[in-house]
Amino acid sequence: MENRGTFGSKLAIILTTAGSAVGLGNIWRFPFMTGQNGGAAFILIYLGCVLILGIPGMISEFVVGRYSQSNAARAYGNVGFRRAKYIGYLGILTSTIILGFYAVVAGWCLQYLYASITGKLIGDTSYIIEYFKNFSSDPIRPCLWGVGFILITHYVVAKGVNDGIERASKLLMPLLLILLVIIVIASCLLPGASKGIEFLLKPDFSKVSSNVFLEALGQAFFSLSLGTACLCTYASYFKKDTNLVKSATQIALLDSMIAILAGLMIFPAAFSVGVQPDSGPSLIFITLPNVFRQAFVGIPIVGFVIAILFYALLVFAALTSTISMHEIGTAFFHEELHLPRNKAAWILTTVCGLIAIFCSLSVGAYSQIQVFGMSLMDFCDSLTAQIMLPTGAFFTSILIGWFVERKLVLNEFTNNGSLKATFFCAYLLSVKFIVPLCILLIFLHQFHII
Repeated sequence: MENRGTFGSKLAIILTTAGSAVGLGNIWRFPFMTGQNGGAAFILIYLGCVLILGIPGMISEFVVGRYSQSNAARAYGNVGFRRAKYIGYLGILTSTIILGFYAVVAGWCLQYLYASITGKLIGDTSYIIEYFKNFSSDPIRPCLWGVGFILITHYVVAKGVNDGIERASKLLMPLLLILLVIIVIASCLLPGASKGIEFLLKPDFSKVSSNVFLEALGQAFFSLSLGTACLCTYASYFKKDTNLVKSATQIALLDSMIAILAGLMIFPAAFSVGVQPDSGPSLIFITLPNVFRQAFVGIPIVGFVIAILFYALLVFAALTSTISMHEIGTAFFHEELHLPRNKAAWILTTVCGLIAIFCSLSVGAYSQIQVFGMSLMDFCDSLTAQIMLPTGAFFTSILIGWFVERKLVLNEFTNNGSLKATFFCAYLLSVKFIVPLCILLIFLHQFHII
């Protein structure tokens, strides 16, 4: 078997895999959900969900990937029966679709970084709203920025596991954390910031309901990239002495920490100027530019710099995610079609570039063309989030819990006996019963059945 390369250190494993999990959702979704669902009470529930769903789910994909040391499709076939490879195919298809529409929003972030640097985001609320409308409805510019983002991703992935993915993650993740901490400090020092901190972190158990538990389950599931085959693909580059349990725990905690810091970046600044933050694209492209402008109105140069740092942070967060999604398909074509890595990467780049163009046009110049009453971009989002991701993660759990030989799982869990199997029985219980049940609940909740 060809030398596929491995991540060079434990730090590289943590940074690259955490980078795949950390994305725009940590910034535009988690803080809003936390504030609306009981603050610290929601965070405690979320961390519990990470423990019972996220970490066992991550370990399962790690087992598949590291044991097989191959791309996702071949990996699933190697640990189970031959037809299990279709779980891998589903993950590859899912990540390709996600990369296509995710690149559209990532391109918006890149354009807004450019606009911040050139001073084009300076204006009142109506100007910011009009700027976003004009840009997003333009038939050309969003497509170019989205495809441009995919090309940046292509460059990193084509360089290989060590010279591309690992090196980029070692640079991007520390920069992301540094920028995040700088903005958090600036935000928390604003007058009235304490109200935002209280909104985010004060536990309000009166808001806790069954719906809050389901929201926390869903956030834990989506935040950790379960079901995309990303964790499986990255684990195929783990060394055989990598502690899978410890790595999964550290990655989950780092992802959660960044999401909480994102809330401390957003809410104190928003409350200091009397703005109630929302979620999604409108938060980062309309609400926050206004918040930064108003919060630092006395010292506009600080607001100018904070806006630049914020959009740089978004670009870094998006890039660590797109790199991981691109690598899933690139590894598949590289190994299954025996293509040079660069040519394999071009297949993904071309397909995802086309998806990005069509998705971009569907929310802009050609928004009247709809699929099941939705824009193509919203349809791709719903298809992957509501059906494909839960399906892939559900069958991964069933495969590991019920069909893969227990000795194989134990050997990967303990690194062939060199580590204690302290939590192995708890892990098996979780992956056999708790994880599938949680995913089923998420699935039903997304379709408003429960």
